[in-house]
Amino acid sequence: MVNNDLDLQQYSVRTDLALEAKEMAEAPNGGPIPGIQSETTEDGGITVTQLHVQNEQGAQAIGKMQGHYVTIEVPGLRNGDTDLQDRVATQFAKHFEQFLERLSINKMAKVLIVGLGNWNVTPDALGPIVVENVMVTRHYFELMPDQVAPGYRPVSAVAPGVLGITGIESSEIVHGIVEKTKPDIIIAIDALASKAVERVNTTIQIADTGIHPGSGIGNKRKGLTKEILGVPVIAIGVPTVVYASTIVNNTLEMMSSHFTKQTGNTGQIMGLIHQMEDNERLQLVREVLSPLGHDLLVTPKEIDEFIEDIANIIASGLNASLHEAIDTGNVAAYTH
Repeated sequence: MVNNDLDLQQYSVRTDLALEAKEMAEAPNGGPIPGIQSETTEDGGITVTQLHVQNEQGAQAIGKMQGHYVTIEVPGLRNGDTDLQDRVATQFAKHFEQFLERLSINKMAKVLIVGLGNWNVTPDALGPIVVENVMVTRHYFELMPDQVAPGYRPVSAVAPGVLGITGIESSEIVHGIVEKTKPDIIIAIDALASKAVERVNTTIQIADTGIHPGSGIGNKRKGLTKEILGVPVIAIGVPTVVYASTIVNNTLEMMSSHFTKQTGNTGQIMGLIHQMEDNERLQLVREVLSPLGHDLLVTPKEIDEFIEDIANIIASGLNASLHEAIDTGNVAAYTH
């Protein structure tokens, strides 16, 4: 999950997406936030938002660390359109290359890809699936460097599992690998939590702020950051889950909006709920669901197909952006 040392309890909805945190901080007036620079472009169903948290004031305003965030939103990914998937992979590769340039990562820098998550739980298996599909080359550089064709760089990959399976923090495992293999940069991939059902499995976030495993579901554990590992960390995440309380709250909000359009008696129909602020209504929903154990993490029933598709998109984009020899116009051909 994206690095977040700040206390997000003040925010109404739990989210790992910087774009959503910015949207919540802008409400209700929608005005610009000091310290936040944002630019959005749209091309053939692919919406890209580049967000730069410039200073501590901006970081405090949205509850995210200072740095660059790129969010790629593609609602059409739910339709299984392979041509669209190829275009998304190409867009992803282009923006990821910009992160490498911004961090001054040269074309022969050693890369370690870390696929965080639990491979036994589909919504949390994004990282391990990406690791299965990226092109790893470090062993060729170690064993037969004279036979490596031009246009490739040393890439290694690992899926360290989760604390409940290994008994070891992911950060500790990665730290040991970093000490031994000495990569120049780490790319960490993990599943995220969103506040919007429509962004689940259709959105990719890239950030240069590092990563904290489990932060999206309330776990406060050791992260993967440059401060901890001594190596720059680029985080890649896809929201795969939404809290049940968020869904219920959004449903109540939509019901209130619907009744307002249909009748002048919304107050009588919805009662006090109609008069509540969003934060108050969400708190009420959580108070009802949490003691019952019903504030669940919810994922779409088609998660198996979605997770494979978006993991392949990320793996294809990484292969193209990390290896010059791979044609960025046909990135999908380079996953196995």
